[in-house]
Amino acid sequence: MKAIVDPRQAKHNPQHFMATGKVLPNPEQPRRIEVLQSGAIAAGASFTSPEDYGMGPIAAIHSPQYLTFLQTIYSRWSRLENSGPEVIPNIHPKARSDNYPKSAVGQAGYHQADTACPINGDTWGSVYWSAQTAISAAELIKKGNDCAYALSRPPGHHAFSDLAGGFCFLNNSAIAAQHLSSYGNRVAILDVDVHHGNGTQGIFYETNEIFTISLHADTKRFYPFFWGQAHERGKDAGNGYNLNIPLTRGTGNEEYLDALQTALTAVSTFGADVVVVALGLDAYEKDPLKGLAITTDGFAQIGAAIASLRCPALFIQEGGYLSEELGHNLTSFMNGFGGI
Repeated sequence: MKAIVDPRQAKHNPQHFMATGKVLPNPEQPRRIEVLQSGAIAAGASFTSPEDYGMGPIAAIHSPQYLTFLQTIYSRWSRLENSGPEVIPNIHPKARSDNYPKSAVGQAGYHQADTACPINGDTWGSVYWSAQTAISAAELIKKGNDCAYALSRPPGHHAFSDLAGGFCFLNNSAIAAQHLSSYGNRVAILDVDVHHGNGTQGIFYETNEIFTISLHADTKRFYPFFWGQAHERGKDAGNGYNLNIPLTRGTGNEEYLDALQTALTAVSTFGADVVVVALGLDAYEKDPLKGLAITTDGFAQIGAAIASLRCPALFIQEGGYLSEELGHNLTSFMNGFGGI
């Protein structure tokens, strides 16, 4: 499998993360790149560097206002008296239609959904090359490869068109899907991360051009909480083009694979030319958040099931945080996909 990665993604090294009132070390660490790359190489992946496709494919998903914020907020924040070393919001608007402030503090609250996405001086460069990694992998599919892997870090599926959240800044899966769609492909996004792909859903919620599907731990008591239920089917032209499959906490291999088959049948019914897989590995049974209970062998079965579509597949790395088994789970998934 051909794969893309860029070392500049490692420069974003967030220090802070708040959960249940505690300030903790941020789990979305640069070493994820090393561990995941080793896991992919063990499965036979060959890596190259991304090309620079510029701002066009990114701006096709994210608003100019938001992109300006990401590029400039750290320098503006740093000029504030007694500012901390990272941009972290402490106030949020009641609704997205509320006033757009001029203040750096106010704009941080407007564009950052939570405390899991701190911004430092290296963040923009890393997220830019994370997105270019996804776009370059999409180009491999466009050029006729039947599969490709984008080791994109930071991840992206919690990012809306103008809102960061959940360790995510630019929505790499959405950017890659829109890029492929712009060439006339019929694209479905299949999100297998343990968390609902709320940003991806939000971006495409009112369109029928891209079909979005997410399998995830039930959000009634699990991040991102406010999205991800089965009744969320899309709006206006997009009605019926969003499919959520929330799963009971602790769901294991057998039940997960049954649900995945429902998702794959929907992809086939949509007539997808390409499936973009938002590849989270945090559904693992030993993941610290304990959302689902997929085993290492289970990831191989998930990969094989996706391969059974016989459809070109672009894998965009999403979640899966540092653990001894992280790389092994990626190896297992890729071997399963390639073994059918």
